[in-house]
Amino acid sequence: MHIRDLTQFLAELSENNNRAWFVMNKPRYDILRAEFLDLVTALIADISKFDPAVASCNPKKALFRINRDMRFSKEKIPYKTHFSAAINASGLKKPSQGGGPTYYFHIDQTGTLLIAGGEWMPPADRLRAIREYVIADAAGFSKLLKNKKLKETYGDLQQEGKLTRPPKGFDADMPHLEYLKLKSFIVWKEVDVKKVAANLEETLASDFQDAYPLITWLRQA
Repeated sequence: MHIRDLTQFLAELSENNNRAWFVMNKPRYDILRAEFLDLVTALIADISKFDPAVASCNPKKALFRINRDMRFSKEKIPYKTHFSAAINASGLKKPSQGGGPTYYFHIDQTGTLLIAGGEWMPPADRLRAIREYVIADAAGFSKLLKNKKLKETYGDLQQEGKLTRPPKGFDADMPHLEYLKLKSFIVWKEVDVKKVAANLEETLASDFQDAYPLITWLRQA
């Protein structure tokens, strides 16, 4: 994939986020999207080697649209300034759809590559199921948190949006209380995409494999 062309396109889009500019530059977008689709297709094959559950994931459906949903947004800009994809066993991208444990990545207009694995803001019933499994499998969850490759690549689970108090129905003396307060069970890292451009596919596949223990644990929840 031509990373320099992609980041240049996204940087220009961020400065000209309007339909007229996008229509004029649609041929560039079409080429870049086709290259991104090829990358996602190859990644699904790579991930399937250690996680066969995602083998049937449709690469076209794994890609997010570049058009923004502006119905409930205060920021009325029509296009996203990143290319992104979500690979999982369900084939559903959005957490609200119950997509389940997911491998996710995006490349934005600043040249930042975000690599993630897990479940971001799952629906209320799913979040409760995960929290209950943290308690039911306290030993297994402890083992997961200590997983060497997961820790070396990502550190701890992300704390974004964490509750200040125990969630309703959970007592303060329950095991792993601080993790019960999480609204997402996900790990991620950010890198300069230029530094890994020469081996982007291999980098993503390797980092996704390091997130596989979390994906596996979440599937059991």
